[in-house]
Amino acid sequence: MKHLTQKGLAVLAMTAGGVAVGEAAAQNIPPQEEYRGVIGDTYKESKQWFPEPPAAPEGAPNVIWILLDDVGYGASSAFGGLVHTPVMERLANGGLRYTNFHTTGISAPTRASLLTGRNHHDVHMGSFPQRSSALGFPGYDGIIPPKKGFASEILKDNGYSTFCVGKWGVLPDTEESFAGPFDRWPTGRGFEYFYGFLGNKTDQYAPDLMENHEPVEPDGRHLNAQLTDKAIEYIRRQHEAAPDKPFFLYFAPGATHSPHQVDTVWSNKYRGKFDEGWDVYREKVFRNQKRLGVIPADAKLPERNEIVQEWDALSEEEKKLFARYMEVYAGFLEYTDYEIGRLVDYLQQTGQLDNTVIFLMVGDNGGSKEGTLFGTSVPSDDPLATSESTASAVLGSITDPEGGRSKPTDAERLQYNLSRMDEIGRPTSFDNYPVGWAQAMNTPFRMWKQDANAEGAVHNPLIVYYPGRIKDAGGIRNQYLHVTDILPTTLEIVGVPQPEYIRNIPQDPIQGVSFLDSFDDADAPSHHNVQYYYLYGARAIYKDGWKASATHYPDNSMAIRLPSVSRQLLPDFDTDKWSLYNLEEDFTEVNDLSERYPEKLEELKAVFEQEARKNNVYPLIDWLDILKSNIHDALERKQRSEE
Repeated sequence: MKHLTQKGLAVLAMTAGGVAVGEAAAQNIPPQEEYRGVIGDTYKESKQWFPEPPAAPEGAPNVIWILLDDVGYGASSAFGGLVHTPVMERLANGGLRYTNFHTTGISAPTRASLLTGRNHHDVHMGSFPQRSSALGFPGYDGIIPPKKGFASEILKDNGYSTFCVGKWGVLPDTEESFAGPFDRWPTGRGFEYFYGFLGNKTDQYAPDLMENHEPVEPDGRHLNAQLTDKAIEYIRRQHEAAPDKPFFLYFAPGATHSPHQVDTVWSNKYRGKFDEGWDVYREKVFRNQKRLGVIPADAKLPERNEIVQEWDALSEEEKKLFARYMEVYAGFLEYTDYEIGRLVDYLQQTGQLDNTVIFLMVGDNGGSKEGTLFGTSVPSDDPLATSESTASAVLGSITDPEGGRSKPTDAERLQYNLSRMDEIGRPTSFDNYPVGWAQAMNTPFRMWKQDANAEGAVHNPLIVYYPGRIKDAGGIRNQYLHVTDILPTTLEIVGVPQPEYIRNIPQDPIQGVSFLDSFDDADAPSHHNVQYYYLYGARAIYKDGWKASATHYPDNSMAIRLPSVSRQLLPDFDTDKWSLYNLEEDFTEVNDLSERYPEKLEELKAVFEQEARKNNVYPLIDWLDILKSNIHDALERKQRSEE
């Protein structure tokens, strides 16, 4: 949308009667009720009737969902990390820490599952909805059907004001223009107001901002500040107009997805804090997590991934560069925490906090491996900075003096990043940290974002804060949860049933299950007993404490070393190695029991097959399949243009 928001705005922002084109079509108007009055021959013989506007159940709380981006389990100090996040600590200490909460392993699928309460393939979001990733199969086309209703639609129809602020990320890019259709924009899926960006990521200082359907010129401040201001504005205006009406706010800042950009006031607070490196970071955080009780006392720290170099073996130049990447990331996360604090403080100052339930999901997946082995630094005005495949493009290309592209050696990549070290984190640079820090941010787990077979991709912190309901302030909860469980839990809190119809459209059942009983009972059973995971070949199945998983790219070469991968060496699904873990006894997946319990492994593989068939996972999709599809589409477009 950058070309729409920064060029030709006067032409594109056409309106009719003061309403943006397409806005009327996007209104989420519930069906009219059957008329209940009496129509006689005359007024005297008739009885008037007006339909009652929807009203929330008496005493229903405000609801806030906060979803952060690309934050692993071991980043925030609220879960033992070394990044200072006092607001998250405040909410966790006044609410509950859930230690066994799971996402899908990557952005758009997690968001689709959260908003609908259903599995990502079931709602057609097995990958991203953009043309570069979507494929023409039910599990992968990126088009969420109306029969998979959104939380916003349900709550709006039950008397809530609904606001979406921040990242949307579940809209096909073919529908991002002012030609619409708008029924998959936030305002078409139950949100009465939207302020944020539609894509997967955006520049933090020059964001692709939209309000409802209109482009917004950024004001030069950090995106986090602009989003928080708008969230507060929406709440203030709603509260002034209807103080007894509850609101639902979906607050999804682009933080801490790349680009890692933040004012030096925040990043310089961490100068020298990470000079000991990622190996020491993991050990310190692991000890903190045991002390906090957010991992079992007998948990074991997995070995450093073989693709990550030992910190002490790095050169002094590498250590200096890589530490600076982490300083910027830490400042970015702490600043995001600060902005969340502004929102919480506003609610407290206006007397609304005690009747507000906050679900704070610290990450839509684990820390990102997309920064490659050396980190990525690209000038903000470089076309690669806005590419949907930034990391892969940067890995295989840097700008040469003639303006073309070349494939640099490892030494050249390192020298290029060193030459830009003073720009890391600034508005002039589009940055991501090296994969060694991704592993550190995912402490205590193996692997990282996208590796849906491993906990490092799918295991994130969850904080629930609800002072009007939660009595065990600071409590720890260990029930197995999935992102699909947030919606049914919210509905049970509010007192709203799962709908059979939305806008006269029959609804498929919500697949998540409520965990409300765990608010009062730390020993409440886990109700989410079976869950599959699948992304680009990496796959896993969880059932009653056991987990079987298949590693499709054992060395992560496809995402980290894409240009140097020989296509002849790419793995076949039939030869993928499956592992088996008892998560009840092995929280961090260090003991593979596949050879000891082969019957259990086969049992779980059969469950995966059943869940995969039921949820549109097939055909199994690999990154290479997407690449082939993109090449095929490009050739077809070229051929049509030549004809």
